[in-house]
Amino acid sequence: MTQQPFSRPGAIDLSGLQRSGATPPAGAAPATGAAGGSSYSVSVTQDNFQQMLQESMTAPVVLVFHSATQAPGSDAYAADVAAVVEGQEGRLLAGLVDIDAAPEIAQAMQIPQVPLMLVVLDGRPVTQPIPGALSREELTTLFAQLGQQLTAQGISGRHQPRSAAPAAGEDEEPQVDPRYAAAQDALGEGDIDLAVAEYQKLVDANPADTEAAAGLAMAKVLQRTQGADLHAARAAAADAPDDVDAQTLVADLDLLGGHVEDAFNRLVALVARTSDADRTRARDHLLGLFAAVGNDDERVLAGRRNLASALF
Repeated sequence: MTQQPFSRPGAIDLSGLQRSGATPPAGAAPATGAAGGSSYSVSVTQDNFQQMLQESMTAPVVLVFHSATQAPGSDAYAADVAAVVEGQEGRLLAGLVDIDAAPEIAQAMQIPQVPLMLVVLDGRPVTQPIPGALSREELTTLFAQLGQQLTAQGISGRHQPRSAAPAAGEDEEPQVDPRYAAAQDALGEGDIDLAVAEYQKLVDANPADTEAAAGLAMAKVLQRTQGADLHAARAAAADAPDDVDAQTLVADLDLLGGHVEDAFNRLVALVARTSDADRTRARDHLLGLFAAVGNDDERVLAGRRNLASALF
């Protein structure tokens, strides 16, 4: 599968599309989607489309256009997208657009065919349209790559779950966990050093906070790669295959570029051919990359097995 480019500049502004008459009030909760009560999917209609664009100011929205009449089976694909988005734990929100029920949205966005997927951030598309139905495995890989690129660009917002209607007396809008606000704000402002310091405070206060540990690990990757030139780094690593600094820098850059397995394999090989202090440094660096990606990720599980083989 070809990785879809992620780019914020030069996107198309969709904010001109709105329903004549009443516009949903700011903060109105979108209706729960058709994905079996998923916490992170919404059925998009002309009434709540503007709200979906507003949701994309927090974190990306994955719009999926489907139609039972024009593309039988595309409804199932939309459900697959919603299911995979569910595993992203709020990094993405799936907006399911049934163009039979909301043809005006497809017309306004000039959707040429269904099924079709589009990622929207800050109210604008940030990927080329992705036509056809991808497999769940391809969707998982695509969204993982997107998440890595978002993190690399300091975009760390998350959607709040929305499947269950709030009980009487409860706030309709869940509160964002304030523990990570300072670190995420620092990332958003491009202050990587401050983000590292803020995440470090959280980890020092609670070493069991896995989300803070993952944030710290990724912030450190960003910190180490500031100003690095990929081509120069690769040339240096090729010239010095046993140089820990050269190899770990390329691994960091590979990770940020979405080449997770390449980063892991490079360091596993480095661990296998080094010894003593160099081996320890390579191993510890690799463990940090595991934390940045997430210890439950299949690639991390495979990487841990390969590391164990290299060590023993």
